[in-house]
Amino acid sequence: MARQSIGIIMNGVSGRMGYRQHLLRSVLAIRDEGGIRLSDGSRVQLEPLLVGRSAPRLAEIAARHGIADYTTDLDAALADPRWEIYSDFLVTQARPAALRKAIAAGKAIYTEKPTAETVEDALELAALAQAAGIKNGVVHDKLYLPGLLKLKRLIDSGFFGRILSVRGEFGYWVFEGDWQPAQRPSWNYRAEDGGGIVVDMFPHWNYVLENLFGRVESVYARAVTHIPNRVDESGRPYAATADDAAYAVFELPGGVIAQMNSSWAVRVDRKELLELQVDGTHGSAVAGLHRCRVQHRNVTPKPVWNPDEADAHDYDADWAEVPPNDEFGNGFRAQWEQFLLHVLEDAPHEYDFLSGARGVRLAEAGLESSRTGRRVELAELTLPVGVG
Repeated sequence: MARQSIGIIMNGVSGRMGYRQHLLRSVLAIRDEGGIRLSDGSRVQLEPLLVGRSAPRLAEIAARHGIADYTTDLDAALADPRWEIYSDFLVTQARPAALRKAIAAGKAIYTEKPTAETVEDALELAALAQAAGIKNGVVHDKLYLPGLLKLKRLIDSGFFGRILSVRGEFGYWVFEGDWQPAQRPSWNYRAEDGGGIVVDMFPHWNYVLENLFGRVESVYARAVTHIPNRVDESGRPYAATADDAAYAVFELPGGVIAQMNSSWAVRVDRKELLELQVDGTHGSAVAGLHRCRVQHRNVTPKPVWNPDEADAHDYDADWAEVPPNDEFGNGFRAQWEQFLLHVLEDAPHEYDFLSGARGVRLAEAGLESSRTGRRVELAELTLPVGVG
């Protein structure tokens, strides 16, 4: 008899990312279309179990979306064989303990990043999952964005010739919380609570760089706290002890240099909140979350430096928009679908706990570089022996 459904524990859906991207736009969107479509054309329905600390909050979300099951007892949920997948959207500090429980329970696991606060813990989780023989995946959502999918297509086609450099700008102004409420939670700005832009964004930059251009071989970074005092959700002032901006140089294979500026203290003067400019011998591209524009060497203008006269040339007009030539859906949902097929049909899904550990390692190396003022080289990362 064909499988009818698969149960998914969803821990942390009361948070912004867990609710909006993972529950609403991914799992429930798939559920409402009849389930995940398998390679033979049949469908398997998704049955979510909401887990959190507040039963009233879970009950309200469940009622709003027609979800039958919720609980505040994670241990009971993990002990129930009805639920085959554990998904985690908790704050980073709470994640490793929950993941260890899910591994011990033999669940397939799909989790947000970073998987842990230290590379040792992240590697231990990867080794435990491998020893347990469970399928595991880490969110790599930016690889599924339309702009980066267009960029990947350009790379694979050889458009750039030899790639020389990557320059990235990410960020926006996060209000301090005094005269306007902050649009990010206050724990993001307290190091003691696991906050900081390096631990948040460097895991993203690691998987983006390594999957588009190659493994990160070294990092030089400077992490700073530009806004030292903020106001929390209750209107109380607090000291911002975590970095809110980071400026980094990454070395990649073949001599490619990648520069990434990440900041929650920058006012946006670009077309999207994330933009990557890739320059190569044959052409260049600027890719954002959705758009991607290109300039081939045959149509590259010939600027002449003359600071004594205003430059009337419209450089923006020299770039051409890359057409989508495809339908790009929500990136979080796309990776959920890939992971579900990995669990149900053993389809490929390469973004596992070891990939997540590499992201944690880059964040750790970036903070080390900032502390010491030195460039940090990164060797290949392997699983520890004897764990599990």
